[in-house]
Amino acid sequence: MDRWTHAQLSPWTLGVSTASLRMAFDDWLTHLAFNPAEQLDLAQKALQGAQQIADYATRAHQTDCAPCIEPMVHDTRFVHPSWQTWPFNLMSQSFLLTQQWWQCASTGVRGVEPHHESVVTFTLRQILDTVSPANFVLSNPEVLERTAKTAGANLRQGFQNWLEDLQALRTNSPPKGAEAYRVGRDVAVTPGQVIYRNHLIELIQYTPTTAQVRPEPVLVVPSWIMKYYVLDLSPHNSLIKHLVDQGHIVFAMSWANPQSEDRDLDMDDYLHMGVMDALEVISTVLPQARVHALGYCLGGTLLTIAAAAMARDGDDRLATVSLLAAQTDFTEPGELQLFIDDSQVAHLEDTMWDKGYLDSRQMAGAFQLMNSTDLIWSRLLKDYLLGERAPISDLMAWNADGTRLPYSMHTEYLRRMFLHNDLANGRYPVRGKPVALTAIQCPIYAVGTVRDHVAPWRSVHKLHLLTHVDTTFVLTSGGHNVGIVNPPGVAGRSFQALTRPHDGPYLDPEAWLQTAPHHEGSWWPHWVQWLQAHSGPKRAPPPMGAPDAGLVPLCDAPGTYVLQT
Repeated sequence: MDRWTHAQLSPWTLGVSTASLRMAFDDWLTHLAFNPAEQLDLAQKALQGAQQIADYATRAHQTDCAPCIEPMVHDTRFVHPSWQTWPFNLMSQSFLLTQQWWQCASTGVRGVEPHHESVVTFTLRQILDTVSPANFVLSNPEVLERTAKTAGANLRQGFQNWLEDLQALRTNSPPKGAEAYRVGRDVAVTPGQVIYRNHLIELIQYTPTTAQVRPEPVLVVPSWIMKYYVLDLSPHNSLIKHLVDQGHIVFAMSWANPQSEDRDLDMDDYLHMGVMDALEVISTVLPQARVHALGYCLGGTLLTIAAAAMARDGDDRLATVSLLAAQTDFTEPGELQLFIDDSQVAHLEDTMWDKGYLDSRQMAGAFQLMNSTDLIWSRLLKDYLLGERAPISDLMAWNADGTRLPYSMHTEYLRRMFLHNDLANGRYPVRGKPVALTAIQCPIYAVGTVRDHVAPWRSVHKLHLLTHVDTTFVLTSGGHNVGIVNPPGVAGRSFQALTRPHDGPYLDPEAWLQTAPHHEGSWWPHWVQWLQAHSGPKRAPPPMGAPDAGLVPLCDAPGTYVLQT
């Protein structure tokens, strides 16, 4: 009955545990109530802010009036020139001062648990962002200006956009424009064949495009939070195609989209039916070949578990391990940690219990909240108030093509990784025995991205503390997806890269930033060069599959699992 009750309440609380929120705010308010000096300081700040805005109000009507407060670094809500005119400059300055005061009020209160402080600060920021003057027609000069110029056409178009989005939400259909990126026709079109299928994965072997290939195949282990073709989007930005064209034999796993009956699939199933089964198939196709393994996001975390278990058991089939935006230490996982504590995980378990999985909408909502200014409020402004519908890209269409996470796997992942950090602490069990990342013997290439809200690069960098092998760490421009889907030839891209030998000194993130050389362009060529430095001489391509061993092509890429909804 408790699970059912919590599951019914979940939609009304946006999937957030009210108990978790209450504990955080109780902690903050209680300590604030017993800190009179802090209260006095906040009162003084409020008075100073009132004096600042009162002084500003007396000159806000003047041309080129200097602001009394500047927006935060990535806040672009008030950059339009019309925000510098009265009375809108007064509105924006009042809002920014209020935002600053609440930031001061919610941080630095002695005795408050750091997690509770983060939850309070995050929640207050979401509330303030909701009432920003940029979000309303009558308080946004850019919207008023557009409305006057178009005789309200922008608002009519915005209303139409809202109706389209509402219909898509109700019918669980992709956003308008996504039909231009059909899987197998426009995206995920790199030629290949599915040579193996089990209940959890399809394994795709891609058709070589070069006369000779490197002998070590590349196994791509994508995250099952997303569909694999983020690494095989359009031909011009497909990492898989890039690898094939550079003379590599490439295999990629495509995960099945779990249903209610898959509720009991756990991390061990994903490890053995996923990574280990794929390696067995590759070993059948290419006996004696060592493998370059690549893991993205959660797939990278799973790959490190596999690599540690293989090293523990004397299995040396991995030539190298490459990790893209993948965490191995979860002590500082960024704002995602705001949604994860014992109360929140218990609430999430109850929410998943009935259906047997976590729906893609719930995951998408959490990721959007972590960057709500860009992903929620700026979209509200453009789509609904300005009536501008940004053209959908292949990456946006892929992002809307969500997947589900099975109950047991997701519960285990949150508890073992986020709550207990078992992998980093050498407690994560594989076949009943713990694994340690220090057992890994092959070189590692790890990529973090500057603006990653899912796997912050400083968290990814902690891998240096957990392994004792040659480790090349790369920090690239962009975020969790754009930083990885980073083909050569795109203007404005850059990265830093530095290799630490197995016996080299540890550099903390700030020291690494100061030391690592800067490079213009994409990190892809740098990675391919690294792969080839750890590869043997080229030879003739192998056959597709292994017909003599029963591994015959089942269907053309991208297969059938990627089409599951």
